[in-house]
Formats: sequence, structure tokens, C-alpha cells
Amino acid sequence: MFANVTDPVGNAFVASLARPGGNTTGFMNAEFAFSAKWLELLKEIAPRVTRVAVVRNAANPVDVAQFAAVQAVASALGVELTPIIARDPGEMERDLTAFARERNGGLIVSSGAVQQIHRDTIIAATAQHHLPAVYPFRGFVVQGGLISYGIDQTEPYRLAAGYVDRILKGEKPADLPVQQPTKFDLVINLKTAKALGLDVPPTLLARADEVIE
Repeated sequence: MFANVTDPVGNAFVASLARPGGNTTGFMNAEFAFSAKWLELLKEIAPRVTRVAVVRNAANPVDVAQFAAVQAVASALGVELTPIIARDPGEMERDLTAFARERNGGLIVSSGAVQQIHRDTIIAATAQHHLPAVYPFRGFVVQGGLISYGIDQTEPYRLAAGYVDRILKGEKPADLPVQQPTKFDLVINLKTAKALGLDVPPTLLARADEVIE
């Protein structure tokens, strides 16, 4: 049983999501198509943004898939993307500083581990350069980031308990499909929005799962 796996088929943990086979099944911690929503939210909260830097790790398959989802909608939203490699914090700071020299910039942070490790650096840089940014997890916004949209990280573990119960009662893991995330949280930091001079649309506030003031 797993509850924190990104690509169980690619990692050969299961034969397919619908029919896992073998003795393993569980819950995924990522769903790539939703990443396009990051850019849509950024344009909604900061409509003047036309240039967006995407902090990603090109060696991480999750980041690659999320970047592709953002790319797929960038043209329709009138946005030019600039990838920024998530690796060394000093290098990220320099790249963000260079990106911020031109107007109408914004930022998307994909959900790789490197970005989470260097969360302090990224949030500080966005504040220093007044870049509106969308993050993958609530913790970024609690720490001062503008807005996050991502999976509820506790939900897969809660649901896994139900699968464990069913297996203990005799069902086979091979017959229990691997499930992708279905619960996503939208969190907005109003204090950060005010510091950036942004008026959060009431329709966006109404959709938020949590508003930090």
C-alpha cells in the first residue's frame, strides 16, 4: 500500500492505474493536468502579468510534466514563459533578479522537492522584487507567499486507511484501482496581496478554501 507516489506505473509499482495487478495499490500524490490552473490563477489575481518565470527542476519528471501543462495554456493566456532551474539558491536568486528587471512579471513554483527545500529563498526573492507568485502547497502561503493551489497532502493518507480496511477484510490489492488526487486547496494571503498592490477579485476570494489576513 502506498499513499505518496507520483508515478506508480512509470516506477513499475503497478501494471496500470485501473488494474494494478500484483500485491500493491494505493493513492498518488500528484496529478499533472491541474498545473495549468496555476497560470490561470496568476492571471486572475494579477491580470497585467505577461511574463512568467517557472521555477522547476528539469531532472524531476513531475516538474517536467507540470511545466508542460503550463506551456499548453500559456499562449492562449498571452503569457511568455521563462524556466528557472531549481538547484542552487544563489543561482535562483540571480535568475529571479534578472527576470524581475523587466515589467509585468510573475512566478509559478512547481512542486518538486528542491523548491520546497529552498522555500525561504524563493519567497524572499518574490517579496524583494514584487513578483506575484503561485505556489504548489499551502505552506508557502502561510510563510508569506501570495497564493497556492495544490493537493491536500493529508487526503491520500486518510483514504489509504479505507483501502487497508478493505484488504484486511479480504479484498485483493490487485482489484483496487490506484486513485489520483481529487481534493485541491486554494489558499490566498491577503496581506501579501496588499503589499504587492493587488486587489483580489471577490470571485476568487469566494472560491478560496482558506484566506490568510
